[in-house]
Amino acid sequence: MEWRDLADPVLGGPGEALVRPLAVALCDLDHLMIQGQAPIPGEIALGHEQVGEVVAVGDEVAGHDVGDLVAVPFQISCGACGFCRRGRTGDCEAVPPQSMYGFGMVGGDWGGALADLVRVPFADAMLVPVPNGVDPVSVASAGDNVVDGWRTVAGPLARRPGAPVLVVGGLARSVGLYAVDAALALGSASVTYLDADPARLAVAAELGAEVLEGAPSGRLGPFPVTVDASASREGLVTAIGATERGGECTHVGILYEPDTPLPMLQMYVNGIDLHVGRVMARAALPDVLDHVAAGRLRPELVTSRVVPWEAAAEAVLEFETKLVVTRS
Repeated sequence: MEWRDLADPVLGGPGEALVRPLAVALCDLDHLMIQGQAPIPGEIALGHEQVGEVVAVGDEVAGHDVGDLVAVPFQISCGACGFCRRGRTGDCEAVPPQSMYGFGMVGGDWGGALADLVRVPFADAMLVPVPNGVDPVSVASAGDNVVDGWRTVAGPLARRPGAPVLVVGGLARSVGLYAVDAALALGSASVTYLDADPARLAVAAELGAEVLEGAPSGRLGPFPVTVDASASREGLVTAIGATERGGECTHVGILYEPDTPLPMLQMYVNGIDLHVGRVMARAALPDVLDHVAAGRLRPELVTSRVVPWEAAAEAVLEFETKLVVTRS
């Protein structure tokens, strides 16, 4: 990890904006990329969870002004294509597939958030104002991991108001905890959190979950809503096995295995819905920020460390739940 001097990005069109990142969080996947455990080749301009200040706007930008504090979703989206209008903002047709900040050649030539400036190509569609009174550090991760945890329970709890929720924690460290926070904010009668990590268990308990310490195994539940944030085969099987008949299970972790067996007979007999896929960050971001502003979501409790900007190159090497890099 090192800092490099590059040419500043410039506005590429009248609908674009330049944003100066003020608070950048490390995604759960960033640590794996840093350690070489993610299948992403080449050098990576790191960082895709960011809150920043608008420093320049094109002539056609109507919804944002210089000086605005904004959250930037990690995926590039135009807001106008068929996929974007259906809320599939991670599948935007106006840019190449998987266009996003901070993923090197996999995400395209968009750079990373640990930089002096970031170019936002569809400013009015992408940027979301940070509500007054909300600390940028507390929502630094809102553009990815917070909304990732949110979407695992928002839909299921809308269909099953008050339903108990099980979250299996693990390698998707912060996402599982954000799911706990979101489930309770959205009215779940109870949230059970399973993990082997004492630090994450303590955070889950502070958020209001009933915690179970140990590796994912055995039988739990049944629960109407389950979330697998373990990124392990064992965790996925545990979450599926704990889902009640007709229940919903969402898998958020990334399994780096070409073939992952599933308990298909059990899933068939119980008739559960298993959702696997990337979060559509921009679509959920306004709801998340509104809940933070109202005090119903508390993402700051998941943050494990805050460091100054100049310490980023060393700090990101430490494996932890949620690191936030900030500058004045």
